[in-house]
Amino acid sequence: MTTTAQGRRPDHRPIPRSISLGLGSGTMLQALNSSMIAVAIVGIAAYFGSAQGSSWVISALYIATAVTAPTAGRLGVLLGPRRVYLAGLLMIGVGAVVGALAPTLGWLIFARVLLGIGTASQYPNAMTIIRNIAEHTGAQTRSAIAVLTVCAQSMVALGPTIGGVLVGLFGWQSIMWVNLPMVVLTFVWVWRRVPADPPTARDTVGAREFLRSLDPMGTALFLGLVASTMFLLLSLTGHPLWWLVPVVAVLTASFVGWEARTPTPFIDVRTVARNRALSMTLGRTLMTYTAFYCVFFGLPQWLQESRGFSATVAGLLMLPVALVGIGSTMTASRTFAVHGPRRTLMVGTVGLVVGGLLLTLVENGASPVWVLLLVACVLGIPNGFNNMGNQNLINSVTSPGEVGTAIGIYRTIQYIGANLAAVVIELTLRRPMDDAGLHRTGLVIAIIGGLLLAGVLCSRTLRQWRQPVDLGEAVAVDSRG
Repeated sequence: MTTTAQGRRPDHRPIPRSISLGLGSGTMLQALNSSMIAVAIVGIAAYFGSAQGSSWVISALYIATAVTAPTAGRLGVLLGPRRVYLAGLLMIGVGAVVGALAPTLGWLIFARVLLGIGTASQYPNAMTIIRNIAEHTGAQTRSAIAVLTVCAQSMVALGPTIGGVLVGLFGWQSIMWVNLPMVVLTFVWVWRRVPADPPTARDTVGAREFLRSLDPMGTALFLGLVASTMFLLLSLTGHPLWWLVPVVAVLTASFVGWEARTPTPFIDVRTVARNRALSMTLGRTLMTYTAFYCVFFGLPQWLQESRGFSATVAGLLMLPVALVGIGSTMTASRTFAVHGPRRTLMVGTVGLVVGGLLLTLVENGASPVWVLLLVACVLGIPNGFNNMGNQNLINSVTSPGEVGTAIGIYRTIQYIGANLAAVVIELTLRRPMDDAGLHRTGLVIAIIGGLLLAGVLCSRTLRQWRQPVDLGEAVAVDSRG
């Protein structure tokens, strides 16, 4: 049984809801900014007079978040998670103003980079704050993780609906301005309700020792590796940059070699390799998010280009994904507590298979709106169960000092999955978008779900998970699997 720093056993008491909701309000910002853009990109291209380069408005945030999230988690451990969380909010505010007033597409892309860096700080540091509170009070973390997941994932699905309404009423700039009231609200909420950071490494060591503990070489190699990987994946939709393949290979070898030797690694690759539960969870995350973003990016485009719906209507038709996703997340939290991760992930992966197969049956002329709404409801189920299963696993098999970086890696893999999905969509939907393209995309989603389901059923780690004796904190298996 996991114990607190004081040696107490976890009890039934959750993290105070005022804290978890405050932290969750910040995690909404990343999800909102990454999802609203799906229905605003047409208006942005029209405003600046050309669609050339507009894809980078989407990709800029994903790349910035992917390369920054683990660093933000690491900085939270060294500088204090509350400080880094609040600093990220300030950067989001700056990025929102720059984006809303952007005179050129280049400035808008720069603003999206700022938003990506700022939003990368919320989720990893929220997890660290939750774990720190649990360590000192004995409270269980499952309910707080559920709140964070609901806040983040509901906004991913609600984003197209909110964005469609805002763009339809006020223009694309409104998806930037909407950040400001949320930044102010979250900043005040977290400042007042979240406990101050305990003494950190920066408070107890000199500047040179602190800089060494940041592992600047490892961080630089990781940033280069993720950035080059993302650029390579993005290029596959147009003119592939094959020269990046050896660059990725060299950076991978260099990063692993450096992190294996340095005494204070940015990411302890030896521990990740030994922690089978963690490494398998991260692998499932990559496949899960590739399938999710195929739905998230592909379906709204098909609704607009093939069915002829407006951005507002397409966004509203995605609303069931959000509403069912909220319900499935709460149900998945309970399922995880009672039955453990195996059954939770089985529901999520079966949902992917069923949702993907349903997409292969949708047809432009023969499928009425109520059928589209039903399919959207089914597609809302797997994300809640897969996220709750995978995030609770990461929380259970990492220490409080590791969980922020681990969740940061989780977020990095999420956005690598988003770019893999962009490649899949380009290869399956094609132009002009038609029913056959949507069917191909659905088949890919179903295949990914089937592979994930087979992995869950065959996983020795998940089969050996020891059931909790109550509904408090779940009990982790040996991290070596």
